[in-house]
Amino acid sequence: MTRPTTPTASEDRSVPVPFTQTPSAAIYEMRMLSTAAEREEAAALVQDRQRWLTLHSLPVPARADIPAQFREAQTMPAGLFEDGRLLACMIPEHDPDLGWAQGPCLFLHSVHTLPGQSDDITRLITLWASDFAARLDLPVVRAETLARHALEAEPLAALLRRLTDTGWDVCGSGSGRDGDRVARLELPAEPRPGLSALISCQVHAPQQAPDARSNP
Repeated sequence: MTRPTTPTASEDRSVPVPFTQTPSAAIYEMRMLSTAAEREEAAALVQDRQRWLTLHSLPVPARADIPAQFREAQTMPAGLFEDGRLLACMIPEHDPDLGWAQGPCLFLHSVHTLPGQSDDITRLITLWASDFAARLDLPVVRAETLARHALEAEPLAALLRRLTDTGWDVCGSGSGRDGDRVARLELPAEPRPGLSALISCQVHAPQQAPDARSNP
């Protein structure tokens, strides 16, 4: 697989750069949600996931309308598909101002999976994200998951154990990107040359996120 040239800072970042792989018979596909119908499907998945969490007495975001974020035209969401079925959605971002970590990263914002599914979807996202970050020349992937209580309290502790088993590091807790209390997660970037046989990647390189610290 030939890695595309990473755009320099002087290049126009308004034009998405595809970090795609040669089409294959891969079982899964990670690609951009480019149409209004796909964005609406992602918003519906998020709503279904939030209802599932509520029914199981698990926390849902209180300070942000996550489904609306997927409907916004200026966002660049991506989805994981199997035979045309949307399994998960997220908004990949390049180096946002998280306030809790230093250095560049690929940030996976608002990751949601189909309710009631196995941990295999999370593992697939983990494999893809570590490889995608490496191809972007970014050292780490970062993400957040809601943490209303202590990290050692169940059921959050069980979730964090599953994430650490797949390679994520837990970097404490605190205020998250959308204002809720979260557990902070970090995953080392790792090239995975053979991953394209499992997951075809048709995701654009995310644009540089604005630095909130520069705003008044």
